Amino acid sequence: MRIVGLTGGIASGKSTVSNLFKAHGIPIVDADIVARNVLKKGTGGWKKVVAAFGEDILLENGEVDRAKLGQIVFSDPGRRQLLNRLLAPFISRGILMEVLKLWIKGCSIIVLDVPLLFEAKMDKWTKPIVVVWVDPKTQLQRLMIRDGSMEEDAKSRINAQMSLDLKRSQADIVIDNTGSLEALHEQFQKVLTQITRPLTWTEFMLSRKGAFLTLFSIFVGVAICKRSS
Repeated sequence: MRIVGLTGGIASGKSTVSNLFKAHGIPIVDADIVARNVLKKGTGGWKKVVAAFGEDILLENGEVDRAKLGQIVFSDPGRRQLLNRLLAPFISRGILMEVLKLWIKGCSIIVLDVPLLFEAKMDKWTKPIVVVWVDPKTQLQRLMIRDGSMEEDAKSRINAQMSLDLKRSQADIVIDNTGSLEALHEQFQKVLTQITRPLTWTEFMLSRKGAFLTLFSIFVGVAICKRSS
């Protein structure tokens, strides 16, 4: 099984690339969806976060006010690190469960869409790693337009993340999304060809088919040994 890592930065276009993979039949494990699920009322993640940040972050229905929590952690690096530390085990477990479900279904290629791929050390699970990159000026402009935010607020949110240049230096494949949507699509087609190339022997053995083949080989080997003895 090939587990592809997909990451980028805020307003880099990572979600657009993720949707392109999905449109071409490649299953996606979206860390943002997993993160939302582990913060639902009554879950272990919800209990940890409420205990650390107080009930002021809750809506009337008891769910976490994600916008309010976001404002708190983006303005305070210490509290942001605390939140990441509290939720990391729950998110990692949730992602692994989603991967396992897709493995059981027989999927041979999976894309992990994880904004904090490097920060959460999940890059060691994935090969290749695809980074969606834009230059800092374009990233800032797109974020301000997208969220209708002031420059200072937009810069604060960008600076709260690992720099795209650093992510780019650790990537196996870089998609430069500084240009037009058409240019992005052209790059994506090339990346798709790389991602969907035949599995290596190691990747095949990690797939469901490979596991079944291994078990079958062991069964046959044991049967032959019994007949020979």
